[in-house]
Amino acid sequence: MSETGKSQSIHKRFENSEIQHRRVVIENSHGEKLVGVLHDTGSTEIVVICHGFQSSKDRIPMLTIANVFEREMISSFRFDFAGNGESEGSFQYGNYRREAEDLRSVLQHLRGENRKISAIIGHSKGGNVVLLYAAKYKDVQTVVNISGRFFLERGIEGRLGQDYFKRIEENGFIDVRNRKGKFEYRVTEESLMDRLTTNTHEACLSIHENCRVLTVHGSNDRIVPVTEASEFARYIKNHKLRLIEGADHEFTYHQDQLASIVLSFFKLDPKKNCVSTSNQDIVRPVVPIKSQL
Repeated sequence: MSETGKSQSIHKRFENSEIQHRRVVIENSHGEKLVGVLHDTGSTEIVVICHGFQSSKDRIPMLTIANVFEREMISSFRFDFAGNGESEGSFQYGNYRREAEDLRSVLQHLRGENRKISAIIGHSKGGNVVLLYAAKYKDVQTVVNISGRFFLERGIEGRLGQDYFKRIEENGFIDVRNRKGKFEYRVTEESLMDRLTTNTHEACLSIHENCRVLTVHGSNDRIVPVTEASEFARYIKNHKLRLIEGADHEFTYHQDQLASIVLSFFKLDPKKNCVSTSNQDIVRPVVPIKSQL
């Protein structure tokens, strides 16, 4: 088939919504079913997108990023970790390393379908997960960490309240409720210790220099302080840091800028565009960008 014929075939397939967005169920190593959405553009090249804490595959910025890659005719897969969204399993407060194993199950499944994993992208807690994965398995060459937290011992008191460690030792757990007093989830001592013993610094040092890592963070992030973003740049060998001025934790009003940065980094030729820890850019909005979503 000619290149023109291939292009027409791909675009015809792309227009078929049943193929374009396909629900896929993958079993993890614990026998739990993980539910995801495959944005199939006809390409074997695929990026995998991971959500954050108490989030899902269907929220921003996961959906935004998937749509941007879709427009570039690059397939993507966004999925719910066990205990989140549509996936089976119980929600756990820590689970960083176990979620890295969920990601492992997803990548193995996709590779079994003859897909080439071109990048793994994670938002917030998902940012930590993709870094943990890259540190352990070293089989992905492009990693994107969006709003990840470097110091996992921080930010706990905001969710669990003061003296959380003393209370959890006394009772064995802490029940977290929302502002209306409705129960949201239970934090056990085991799940708390899972978070506290997850070593981000060690993981960053373990990521191979051939793996390109991008960290994107918003200057107005109230969940994870923007100062933590520079810590990733200090310890990851092949790293690019991009800060978006005025953006919050989910980049609520900066979706186009975030997606553009991620896509541009993805398109870099790794043989010609290796970056160092000194690379840092601040993105300042000058003219409002018209949404393409």
